[in-house]
Amino acid sequence: MSNISRRKLITTGVVAATGVAGLAAANRIARRYGLVPPDSSGFYGPGETLTYAAQRLLTRHSLAREFPRSMISKVPFRNETAPSSEEFKRHQAAGFSDWKLAVDGMVAHPASFSLADLKSLPTHSQITEVVCEEGWSYVAEWIGTPLHNVLDAVGVLPQARYIVYFSIEKDWWESIDMADSTHPQTFLTMGMNDGDLPVGFGGPLRLRLPRQLGYKSVKYITRITATDSLKHFGKGLGSASPEAGYAWYAGI
Repeated sequence: MSNISRRKLITTGVVAATGVAGLAAANRIARRYGLVPPDSSGFYGPGETLTYAAQRLLTRHSLAREFPRSMISKVPFRNETAPSSEEFKRHQAAGFSDWKLAVDGMVAHPASFSLADLKSLPTHSQITEVVCEEGWSYVAEWIGTPLHNVLDAVGVLPQARYIVYFSIEKDWWESIDMADSTHPQTFLTMGMNDGDLPVGFGGPLRLRLPRQLGYKSVKYITRITATDSLKHFGKGLGSASPEAGYAWYAGI
């Protein structure tokens, strides 16, 4: 299902269930409590706002389903890709020895982390499902450190509301709110299925966000920025996804 048809389904279903007046009232309540996504403008804005606000109120602390090892999918998976940039190829040829994750913005101690630095942090694994907007999915083991460990290390300031994360692939970036950034299943992933994270699946470093659709789990992460506003990033819609017609919040 395309994102446009998904948005139409959400908007049509909500209007049918609550009526236009009810949808408007729900949006007023969401705005009163600050539960408004950055892509809340436009025709689909009311539906996006209601979806985000409802999930934040009802599922803020919920966990994505975790699976037994027996249910890990067999290869090949559907979304294997490799970057084509010369910059990435140079990193790959060097075994990612000089790969760095920069963390800046509204933090007390901006820092740069090597892969060795990240691997020295408390490491966990989760066996969760990647669910694509296009309808396919797979289950894999993801090994890494919860994002909040890095955020704690740099001291995210209290006024920060969002975490923006960037891929080495140009124009590929996303953002999440603080609820998702501190969630225990939001991982900076460096391993997959008992080995290093393959390049085709985001190696050497991928942000894994199992409570949202797969396009939020950006590959080849090189930078993270804490901010109180998304207005000055891209077109101000929160990420590259809504700029391309997808939803900023893609909760599942």
